Amino acid sequence: MSDVLAENAANPLEVFSTRAVFFCSGLAVATWAAIIPLIKRNTGISDGTLGWLLLCLGTGAILSMPISGALAPKFGCRRIILVAGALFSLVVLLLPWASNSTELMLLLLLSGFGLGAADCVMNIQAILVEKRAGTNLMSGFHGFYSLGGIFGAGIMAFLLNLKVTASQSCVLVALLVVGTLWYARGGLLPFASPKEGPAFAIPRGPVLLIGLICFALFLAEGTVLDWSGVYLTEYQHTSHSNAALGLFCFSVTMTLGRLTGDQLIRRVGARPVLTLGGLVASGGLFLAVSAPGPVMALVGYALVGIGCSNIVPIMFSATGKQTLMPQSIAVPAVSTLGYIGVLAGPASVGQLAQYFSLPVALYAIATLIALATLLSLRVRV
Repeated sequence: MSDVLAENAANPLEVFSTRAVFFCSGLAVATWAAIIPLIKRNTGISDGTLGWLLLCLGTGAILSMPISGALAPKFGCRRIILVAGALFSLVVLLLPWASNSTELMLLLLLSGFGLGAADCVMNIQAILVEKRAGTNLMSGFHGFYSLGGIFGAGIMAFLLNLKVTASQSCVLVALLVVGTLWYARGGLLPFASPKEGPAFAIPRGPVLLIGLICFALFLAEGTVLDWSGVYLTEYQHTSHSNAALGLFCFSVTMTLGRLTGDQLIRRVGARPVLTLGGLVASGGLFLAVSAPGPVMALVGYALVGIGCSNIVPIMFSATGKQTLMPQSIAVPAVSTLGYIGVLAGPASVGQLAQYFSLPVALYAIATLIALATLLSLRVRV
């Protein structure tokens, strides 16, 4: 009964609009991921060049986060989100037409800039909506990002298998994103948290701790994304057609964990969910790497997903509760550290794998998750 009352306390339009923005962000990222092979073929770039160009996406996001965070108090969440959504939708339209590495670099920088701005301000919106509702909503918001990713991957696969061209498919996705954001604009807040202090600031105190935890978790999630398939094929001897099963198990359990996370947090509290989640995620990755066969490895990856699912949402809620730094500065700082983790993850695992082995590198990531869990004990949630 208390869960129903808590859910009813939230403004339905604000909740819907926030979910819509998270969904559209996940949809846009999944659309880009689906056309990477086509773009690689069109531009004729090597794997190494593609790897460097992918850094442009993260670089654009990191550059935009402090800027969008600084602009949000002046222009409000609604304007920033709509402009950012229009920008990354435009880039989605143009990506299939990239014909060389220079064009692709510029488009990825612009795409990252739009996605990073949306990522930053939609989390400010989520914090404010959660505060206004007086109940836990953050995990569900992040769950809709995961749903957007699953939907985007599915719709792109469906369209491309129907022989719809990549450019036509991207037009449909871009129209869907723009239409959804425009329809949801009424629930996007015309304000943000008041600006106090400089536009750019080094995170400190609880914000630094939260940022470091998000860095570790984003790094771990990026590792599953980029290395689970390699591990399963080379060390568990699965077929290449089954290489994506680890990521699939991780994604499904993470989505389910986030969609049910708010109710769980209301029932047992954020601290048990945070601590137990970190231990499950760390143990799951240890299980995946030490598994005697592929089935147990997949169970391990599923545990990583369910364990990680609510940690980052809880950290963003904690960012809204701290009072040392204003949200317009704290949220970009936390988001930026998280994105640095996304960028650092694949490269650091690759270097460790080269000098030692891939299992050793993955054990190191599992240990990092455990250390982040210990660090989270110092954060007020």
